[in-house]
Amino acid sequence: MLDTSAAHPGTLTRSCEGQHYIAPRHEIIQEFRWSRLPTLLASRLFTPIMTAPKPEPKRAPAELVTNQLEKPSNDDRDYRIILFPNKLEVLLVHDPETDKASAALDVNVGNFSDEDDMPGMAHAVEHLLFMGTKKYPAENDYSQYLALHSGVSNAFTTDTSTCYVFDVSAKPANGMEPSASNPSPLYGALDRFAQFFIEPLFLESTLNRELHAVDSENKKNLQDDAWRLYQLEKSLSNPKHPFSRFSTGNFEVLKVHPEANGVNVRSKFMEFHEKHYSANRMKLVVLGREPLDVQEDWVAELFAGITNKNLVQNRWETEVPFRESELGVQVFVKPVMDLLGLHLVFPFLDEENMFESQPSRYISHLIGHEGPGSIMAYVKEKGWATGLSAGAYPICPGTPGIFKCAMALTDEGLENYREIVKIFFQYVSLLRESTPQEWIFDEIKIMDDINFMLKQKAPEFRFTRNTSAFMQKPVPREWLLSGHSRLRNFDSELIKKGLACLGPGNFRLTIVSQKFPGDWDQKEKWSEAEYSKEKIPDEFMADIEKAASSSAPDRLVELQLPDKNIFIPENLEVKKEEVKEPAVAPRIVWNDSTTRTWFKKDDTFWVPKANLVISCRNPKIFSTAKNAVKTRMFTELVGDALDTHSYCAKLAGLQYSVSLDARGLRLSLSGYDDKLTDLLEQVLGIMCDIEIKDKRFDIIKNDLSREYNNSELRQPYHQVSDYTAWLNSERHYVVEEYLAELPNITADDVRQFKEQTLSQLHIESYVLGHLCKEDALKQTDVIKTTLKPRELPRSQWPVVRSLTLPAGSNHVYKKTLKDPANVNHCIEVWLYVGDDSDRMTRVKTRLLGQIIEEPAFNQLRTKEQLGYVVFSEAQSFSTTCGFSFIIQSGKNPEYLEWRIEEFLNSFSKTLELMVESIFEDHKQSLIAERLEKPLNLKEESDWRWGQIWREFYDFDWSAKDAAIVKTITKKEMIEFYYRHIKPGSPGRAKLSVHLHAQADGSIGDAESDKIPETSSKVVPITNVHEFRGGLNPMIQTPVGVLEEFME
Repeated sequence: MLDTSAAHPGTLTRSCEGQHYIAPRHEIIQEFRWSRLPTLLASRLFTPIMTAPKPEPKRAPAELVTNQLEKPSNDDRDYRIILFPNKLEVLLVHDPETDKASAALDVNVGNFSDEDDMPGMAHAVEHLLFMGTKKYPAENDYSQYLALHSGVSNAFTTDTSTCYVFDVSAKPANGMEPSASNPSPLYGALDRFAQFFIEPLFLESTLNRELHAVDSENKKNLQDDAWRLYQLEKSLSNPKHPFSRFSTGNFEVLKVHPEANGVNVRSKFMEFHEKHYSANRMKLVVLGREPLDVQEDWVAELFAGITNKNLVQNRWETEVPFRESELGVQVFVKPVMDLLGLHLVFPFLDEENMFESQPSRYISHLIGHEGPGSIMAYVKEKGWATGLSAGAYPICPGTPGIFKCAMALTDEGLENYREIVKIFFQYVSLLRESTPQEWIFDEIKIMDDINFMLKQKAPEFRFTRNTSAFMQKPVPREWLLSGHSRLRNFDSELIKKGLACLGPGNFRLTIVSQKFPGDWDQKEKWSEAEYSKEKIPDEFMADIEKAASSSAPDRLVELQLPDKNIFIPENLEVKKEEVKEPAVAPRIVWNDSTTRTWFKKDDTFWVPKANLVISCRNPKIFSTAKNAVKTRMFTELVGDALDTHSYCAKLAGLQYSVSLDARGLRLSLSGYDDKLTDLLEQVLGIMCDIEIKDKRFDIIKNDLSREYNNSELRQPYHQVSDYTAWLNSERHYVVEEYLAELPNITADDVRQFKEQTLSQLHIESYVLGHLCKEDALKQTDVIKTTLKPRELPRSQWPVVRSLTLPAGSNHVYKKTLKDPANVNHCIEVWLYVGDDSDRMTRVKTRLLGQIIEEPAFNQLRTKEQLGYVVFSEAQSFSTTCGFSFIIQSGKNPEYLEWRIEEFLNSFSKTLELMVESIFEDHKQSLIAERLEKPLNLKEESDWRWGQIWREFYDFDWSAKDAAIVKTITKKEMIEFYYRHIKPGSPGRAKLSVHLHAQADGSIGDAESDKIPETSSKVVPITNVHEFRGGLNPMIQTPVGVLEEFME
């Protein structure tokens, strides 16, 4: 596939394209600096919650750069790019419909600017800026303000930039439109945010805590293969180039060693900020409902204090990451997980100023292709590989980029890795010989143009973050939104230069395997990854050179350029109709004994796209772990068959998946409606007619076995919720149950199971998009006539229910983690509340989540430094809801549980003393969150489908939830807390999951000695089957009645 993440292993695909997060899972674990309310006793020590702009003396006028940005056809936003007198460049965005305001500021300084003897300085400074400023000295003032206005924040450090971002509610508390005299929470957030770059305090009292947070972040990464492989790639590069450095930092290099050498580390961090943080290196994006003139006035007032030091933009031009001595080598790496991979890395063109032609896009499109004639199609047919990605990414301004091809191998592929490398170079020789084809470029360009012009809104947080980072690139400002999203000029010569970089004298090879070659003789300094490195043997290099210079008679005949893409959409006309209000619920347009179809015409986004979800229900599919594995094998085989046949559909903006869920098989299709029905016919046809070949079955089975085994080596906080769900569900399985069944499953088992399950189904589908009722009925007919299922009696439809915990229960499930080198324990504490379909119960649980999340983070992570991963949230299972705490830490679970209980004990007093205005702010924050509208077709589809799949049919649940929030009193929440949450309450029901690390580096007995005796009896779970069998399921209670939605 084309690698659109453009980056290093460890890049978070949801994050800024092309940027490397210091913490690869930064967002997922909510390393948001959530507002941190300590206790109410300090809650009024911060400045007033809503501050209005103050009249300011006249300033030098800002320079208008442009207000004519190229934007998507349906984009109703107004844009203005301004250069302020201090040379701060700002993109202002007026969005009259947004529910969230947001801002992000990217500074052109990152890890490459660290001092040699203090790696991680830029990252540490990023952490410390959150810890108070001269104007707002309380270390949690900023985060507290955000939490009270439905906001979150984050920051990340890359090689060359540091980016800070937040969002808040876009409307004032009075619900009126914001203005200069009626500001939204955006003004107060910007005021606090700006101070990061004007007068941060770098408080001595916070220094150790935040450096410990950096250290915990680094330790979290040590067992992460993506991070380890990337760090090894850096360590084996040119030591004179900053790419070679360790970038995360840890307590030793940032605190212990410098102080041992007489260095005042606080002064060092302040000097770093003073030296590198200059207004002319900063790019700010502000998005809100306020008119552009108001936004401009606010930025002029609040950000004028950032000093312009007239620093030159950072560039690294004197050295390259990979010299000749670092190339022509093969590296063998032993991963933590059972991974089999082959990576080819080539120094490439510096494409910084090639944004109109982007030659790597053409090359990666062909090398990453998976259709007939491609590298992937050939090695897959041979049984040597299961996946391929290719793409270029930049290192830093002034330095050549990197082109990388990565393949996931099979056992047989590992044995034939030399043949695979030769096949790669044969294909490159084909591309050179064919000369660049303009029709291929045009296909990519056409889809770029379509995708950009019909692009829907992304979450505001993501938009401001990505755009501020992209503003550091030398792209014409009129193209700031389209930038690298569009190809503009076909440049055959640049493509040839790019292909010339992919030569046998300009690469290095990495093989990833736990078993081969078995004699790793070195360890990388920072990750301790085991590896060996050697010059590519002469005979192997001779074969590579022969492949690279091969002509048509000498090449594999199977390697060809792709055919033209028949899936490129042709009819993109949108028939927009005036509607007073968008419809709340879909309608049932077909309902017979085998099939029910829900349909909703898109009346909000007006794009020529559609989403289709099909649930094929059969009770056998998920009735046992063995059946679930058979079904999973079937879905993997179907996906495997589709990859080659339907890859062009993906290139043309169509997506599809076949997966397993607790009710049966689920098919999801989305994209341009022009060819969606054609894709549906192809997917269903392959699903019904697939020939399960023994060789492909064995490859998929081995791949799945590897996946299941690797699942037990994931970060502990990624594993813990699997066990919590297992214990809370009437029917749910964990990976060890799958692993016990998989070895005995044969190809014949899957063939027979497929016939049995597909022959009798109840099919429920949901169609949303730019279609009419007749289109939905046509798709229904395709489904019915292709699958031809017999009727499944209503009494046999799968029921999905979660379990109720009785009042007063207190259970714990303990497990030892499989990874012997992992030093982190993990705990999840689940406090059961009640029926998720009961609106008042659900809303009170969510309101508690809003109130408690930030002070829990402040106490357990910021103050007590229990671990890098600390979060709490209101949570729902299939039919129940409750509250969850998760902590990953070097401290053992028993100690962590005690600290959580102590926090919950003390928080009852915080809740009782909370003044009404703060309580009302929390309510307003939750109301704003519940009333947020979907930003695009996919979000709306997911929202509505969730109600259909769970069989609640509560399609306007958000608005009704928001109305209920208004009625809740503080007295009711205190009663709720004392009944369900406070330790010692007779009505409380608690379940804990303890995952224990094996490694000696974890902290155990010393911490356990501090835990006092308690009177509460904890019942260990020794037999999960008996435990679940002794609990009652929560009956599924639909909120809506099906007859209401019949057409």
